[in-house]
Amino acid sequence: MNSYYFDEGHTLFRESLKAFLQKEVVPNIDQWEEDRRIPREVWQKMGDMGFLGLSYPEEFGGANLDFFYDVIFCEEIAKVFSGGFAITQAVVQYMSGPYILKYGSQRLKEKYLPGIISGEKISCIGISEPTAGSDVANIKTTAILQGDHYVVNGSKTFITNAVYGDFVVCVVKTDPKAGPEGVSLLIVDLDREGVSKTKLKKLGWHASDTAELAFDNVKIPKENLIGEEGQGFYYLMGGLQVERLVGAIMGYGACEAAMQYTLQYMSERSAFGRPINKFQVLRHRMAQLASEIESCKQFVLYCSRLNNDKKYAVKECSMAKLLATELSDKTMTQCLQSFGGYGYMEEFKIARMFRDSRIGTIGGGTSEIMREIIAKMVIDDVSYKQAEKNDSINNTNTNIMSNIDSILQTIQERAAKADSLKNTLKFNFGDEQLYIDGTGDTNVVTAEDKDADCQVDVGFDDFMSLIKGELNPMAAVMGGKIKIKGDMGVAMKLQSLFS
Repeated sequence: MNSYYFDEGHTLFRESLKAFLQKEVVPNIDQWEEDRRIPREVWQKMGDMGFLGLSYPEEFGGANLDFFYDVIFCEEIAKVFSGGFAITQAVVQYMSGPYILKYGSQRLKEKYLPGIISGEKISCIGISEPTAGSDVANIKTTAILQGDHYVVNGSKTFITNAVYGDFVVCVVKTDPKAGPEGVSLLIVDLDREGVSKTKLKKLGWHASDTAELAFDNVKIPKENLIGEEGQGFYYLMGGLQVERLVGAIMGYGACEAAMQYTLQYMSERSAFGRPINKFQVLRHRMAQLASEIESCKQFVLYCSRLNNDKKYAVKECSMAKLLATELSDKTMTQCLQSFGGYGYMEEFKIARMFRDSRIGTIGGGTSEIMREIIAKMVIDDVSYKQAEKNDSINNTNTNIMSNIDSILQTIQERAAKADSLKNTLKFNFGDEQLYIDGTGDTNVVTAEDKDADCQVDVGFDDFMSLIKGELNPMAAVMGGKIKIKGDMGVAMKLQSLFS
């Protein structure tokens, strides 16, 4: 079935990459795990061989290839029995570099992209903080513009590549009072004065470095801003889909490696006078795993095709990440069981794979977050669209606002285009209200709190989802997100305001 996605060029690339990994990586993994560090030379060798920057433009040293070359890359690096090795370049190529490529200035692209494609530079992405992980909008690290520099203060934690890396794509608040609209992306060179690193001891991924970063009045040139101020949150929402897809690919790739390793052991290990692969309970366990892994793989490959075709597949990528990482945990647990006591020994690779797999359901969005995203889409009828630069609602400049006054003009323009309601309508957000007087020829919107023919009680976030077309009004009513008081006939006209 893989021929549906991979052609002869892909196959030749896979063979070349596998040969390199078997020669340059696999024999050294145990030592790198013990040293808790991977020599930079191996990345430069990979760059020299053309294994990095596969889908990046040629002008920066990339190969401008389709995404299925990246799929092969992620599959194969996941099969060297070291999650620490695999994640290092996954972070560089798919979790930090793309923000520079998609949104950075030409100067930033020319300065940073050639290095990560050649393997000379190591990058990381700085999102998580001691008090904010999945809740990106509530990060505390600030970057305040002072003249031609930003001054960065705060801290990040669980940052892969932060100890031995060269720079971090840092998620910061350029406007601490603006909520999601105050989030921006800033490149911080890790050798800057005021940057300190504390290496963290981890359950797994021993070959990679993970650190807590602290920023104490770190001065960063203004031109290191990626894209526009206040757009960082939306850039992240787009980039996380690829990150989650990559996690899914490496998830099933690691499952395949664990299966192969376990089946080899089962064919060699005997008990009660016969190889243990002849015992039905073990045979059926592996048969079930093999079926689940193959099914998961084919779905993830389908998601990869959507990504290759430039589809913004939030639901599918979330499902892929959820299924593949949960399956990886299950696979490592059950494969380790087949080794018996030997599976608990560090000299057997399955012990390391068991430890390394555990982070998959946490990093890049926990399984709980994935389930909530999926639930919103399949239960609440929420839809997500890809954020673009200067994204707008019907070409109106309306970043997701956080107060009534700031969106009043936009709502007025939308209401004025709709047919007159012939009634009055009030949206009640609790502390604030929007009042629509549709008794005249046009609908007039104010922030007054007056009695109306129909009152709609709705949370502000859900209201903004309605405005952006992410939430269907009828689905919102059925799902309990909207409560209606008064004339239901007026409520039936809601659709016209949000179409």
